[in-house]
Amino acid sequence: MKTMLCKALRPLMLGALLASSVVHAEVVPLDRVVAIVDNDVVMQSQLDQRLREVRATIQKRGAPLPPEHVLTQQVLERLIIENIQLQIGDRSGVRITDEELNQAMGTIAQRNNMSLDQFRAALAHDGLSYDEAREQVRREMIISRVRQRRVAERIQVSEQEVQNFLASDLGKIQLSEEYRLANIVIPVPDSASPETVQAAARQAAEMYQQLKQGADFNQMAVARSAGDNALEGGEIGWRKAAQLPSPFDTMVGSLAVGDVTEPLRGPGGFIILKLEEKRGGSKMLRDEVHVRHILLKPSEIRSEEATQQLAEKLYERIQAGESFADLAKKFSEDPGSKLNGGDLNWVDPESLVPEFREVMNNAPQGQVTKPFRSPFGWHVLEVLGRRATDSSDKFREQQAAQTLRARKYDEELQAWLRQIRDEAYVEIKQ
Repeated sequence: MKTMLCKALRPLMLGALLASSVVHAEVVPLDRVVAIVDNDVVMQSQLDQRLREVRATIQKRGAPLPPEHVLTQQVLERLIIENIQLQIGDRSGVRITDEELNQAMGTIAQRNNMSLDQFRAALAHDGLSYDEAREQVRREMIISRVRQRRVAERIQVSEQEVQNFLASDLGKIQLSEEYRLANIVIPVPDSASPETVQAAARQAAEMYQQLKQGADFNQMAVARSAGDNALEGGEIGWRKAAQLPSPFDTMVGSLAVGDVTEPLRGPGGFIILKLEEKRGGSKMLRDEVHVRHILLKPSEIRSEEATQQLAEKLYERIQAGESFADLAKKFSEDPGSKLNGGDLNWVDPESLVPEFREVMNNAPQGQVTKPFRSPFGWHVLEVLGRRATDSSDKFREQQAAQTLRARKYDEELQAWLRQIRDEAYVEIKQ
């Protein structure tokens, strides 16, 4: 990743220098170094491009831009940190193939409900080059894999930590059942007379009876609710019981999906709630997959290409009849499943990284997949079975473990970034 002058430009620059000794002419620099970072540099063109992207993002949010010198300093620091991580990735043999990069660009376009051509046009409209965007995605993929190796893989969450979190007040709140709700508000002014309150109560009772007889809640909310969400059919989104005012906080847990509450006096008037949907809680059917895999990780010793080739050879050997379990025990670099012949047992697909989950979900049972890449390395997998099971307790434990792991990852990542920044040689060129 060394940055160096193109040989073809050197005679031109030399001629410009000689001419400047005779004629004072305006010299337009092609580019310049703004920071030396260990064995690489950050160029002014990189800084300018990132500044354009950041300004566009801030302006889209409608937020004011910070002072130019502050923004430049922050963006330059971000580029320096990225550069350090890219150099770590380069030394570690992290490579992103064209196929992986094309797939990533296609995924980004799909998430924005665009074709690839529409995505190119949208970038051009924002003043961004598709090639520049593609290069930035490549950098981000490399950085993600570096962080996975250096940070995520060394984070451990113990069973005791999980149980302590589940027993804590914070854990109970974060993992409690959630409800998607809609409401109808019949307003009552703060200074309303008893007659006005009674009239509102009668109106609310009449609406409640109509709803119990099958009236459409969302249509009634649009037509008759005084809530600020009336035009959305009364939709107020997902809420936990603890986020609801009393007595709705205790009532909502006993509702079935589709039920409505009796009108109750609340802030601003009488309120009728409808339970549209709920998730979490004490019972939950989850799809589980019984899967085994062989994991191969690129390293300083084995390049990305060599790792992919080894995965393809193992796939061919399995197809030729060799034992999946025996090859996993010999070659797999997943310490958690290696000794079990690559068997991950029954897993919740949502607990897996998207790249692994997608291949696993599309794999026919009993058929070995072709090698594919995830942030952990190259995999070959086989689905041994599928089932739906009530895994409420297990799911809650997985949620708790993911919450704790994410918290530890954020803390560990920030500490690691400070460490590599402190250890790097950085010289800012003014």
